[in-house]
Amino acid sequence: MTVPFSFAVRARDGSARVGAIATPRGVVRTPAFMPVGTGATVKAMFPEDVASAGADILLANTYHLMLRPGAERIAKLGGLHRFMHWEKPILTDSGGYQVMSLAKLRRIDEEGVTFQSHIDGAAVTLGPERAIEVQCLLGADIQMVLDECTPFPATREAAQISLDLSLRWAERSKAAFGVGGKPGQALFGIVQGGVYPDLREESAKALMAMGFDGYAIGGLAVGEGQAAMLDMVEVTAAILPQDRPRYLMGVGTPEDLLLAITRGIDMFDCVMPTRSGRHCQAFTWGGRLNLRNARYADDPAPLDPESACPAAQYERAYLHHLVKSGETLGAMLLSYANVQFYQELMARARAAIEQGRFASFTEEVRRRYAAANDKEEG
Repeated sequence: MTVPFSFAVRARDGSARVGAIATPRGVVRTPAFMPVGTGATVKAMFPEDVASAGADILLANTYHLMLRPGAERIAKLGGLHRFMHWEKPILTDSGGYQVMSLAKLRRIDEEGVTFQSHIDGAAVTLGPERAIEVQCLLGADIQMVLDECTPFPATREAAQISLDLSLRWAERSKAAFGVGGKPGQALFGIVQGGVYPDLREESAKALMAMGFDGYAIGGLAVGEGQAAMLDMVEVTAAILPQDRPRYLMGVGTPEDLLLAITRGIDMFDCVMPTRSGRHCQAFTWGGRLNLRNARYADDPAPLDPESACPAAQYERAYLHHLVKSGETLGAMLLSYANVQFYQELMARARAAIEQGRFASFTEEVRRRYAAANDKEEG
């Protein structure tokens, strides 16, 4: 019998909470960070290493996979899990954000978005029904409604128009999922509304009335700044139901994650761990390090002695050498270390919540990162 999708909260510390999402492909421990495997790969990492780093779930993207190699092709090859050699759960973003940020000559109307592919310039239409069809073809365990990611800055009028369109698309996405979704799969709604608290509330309540398996907070980390982002997270999370997972899309730094968990968020995704790894940046328990810095040329210490990641045991001097030499192994090792650091951060956050010391844990991590930043800049 297929395991039904479910979510249960197991511990709380203020608004921070530890929970578990049950899916047919396994349990996702929350708070959870999803490594981003946009095009069916977490860049510069073997799937086995992503799993061994502690990830219970990863994210792939509808827009990219729809354009290349094509959802129908992946379905014929056995689905996305088999295609990318990942047996644990996968969440797919519906592609709305990528259409807005990557596509050329896009046109938005009631039916969806018509755009030119950033790959070959071909005309493509993505509407709510097609977005769900693609995600069903991929076999995603958690799917997202198609929404319009409200840009920043946006006037209140523009944010309202965008919000209304996203709500109409959410209704159509849900109807399409009702036809194409399989037992055990889940569909999340996405809250929009820009930086306007009342619009965020309006969006959240409308989506709750439709009824979704979980709720994402979208349209943030797009230039509004951390304070505004956290304000919108706090407003929205306070409205969303207690018995559904809450997912903050596209965020972010270790500090961002901890401050959002403080406000009741359960799930995150961001390209930052792997992108930073490819750009010579390491997230460690001692703070954020720039391995291009000449100070590491003669440093025999391991990258991060507190980490259990095999990649974090390589000497900083060696990693500095790889980075300066342009060796691919440097990007691979730093990406691996960063992805595992984010998983260790979530594991320690869960433990701190269960032990009632999440606030002190958050402050300790913030202190370490502030000190490391001062040292790097000095």
